[in-house]
Amino acid sequence: MNNESTRDASKSPIFAYVAPFLVFLLFMGASQGIEKLFPTSSSIWLARPAYLIFPIQTLVCAGLLIYLRKNFEFRGIAYPSIVFAVGFFVFAIWTAPQFFHWSPPRRDGFNPDVFLHGSLEYWLTVGLRFLRLVLIVPLVEEIFWRGFLMRYLINEDFTKVPFGTFRWMAFLVTAVGFTLEHQPSDYAAAFICGLVYNGVAVWTKSLGSCVFVHAVTNLFLGLYIMFTKQWGFW
Repeated sequence: MNNESTRDASKSPIFAYVAPFLVFLLFMGASQGIEKLFPTSSSIWLARPAYLIFPIQTLVCAGLLIYLRKNFEFRGIAYPSIVFAVGFFVFAIWTAPQFFHWSPPRRDGFNPDVFLHGSLEYWLTVGLRFLRLVLIVPLVEEIFWRGFLMRYLINEDFTKVPFGTFRWMAFLVTAVGFTLEHQPSDYAAAFICGLVYNGVAVWTKSLGSCVFVHAVTNLFLGLYIMFTKQWGFW
């Protein structure tokens, strides 16, 4: 009975589009909760649990996305050169306050230098962090925000709504929700980002294009973090 229920749930379009995002958030919440409970612990795994939980989060979400992959219609990447440029534009917006010294550098955050530079632990940390940033986050977030919510707000039977359908309410609510997912210091950039990514969805009618533009933004952001050591952008 339980196995049958699990199989039935996994076939639900809502489950497929929402579950990876919820699992991603659960790991985020667990990391924040442990850090608040043990802020002065001598163990890095308790004081800064993200070093352990984020790699697990990455692998679990990757497995879930692979398991549910047949539910998603990416439809390739439309206008890749233009979408690439849009991704870079969003990256520039996100980092402009620090680049132009309007805001102080964001040094506190997920710093791989806690491990010996060049060691296996260091490169595993960096590699999994980039995998999370450039692949898992774009997939999880775009599948949920543009693939599910922006259509669900138009019709609860969201699979009947063509991807990229425009309605003002759905467009703005999705952008606001995407904004609130981020930390307050990023609200302004996140709102612009949400509007732009929504615009890519409406323009290209392609979930693949949305994942690609998000991945481009995050790739440049990751490189910027490594070069400037502004770990707070992670």
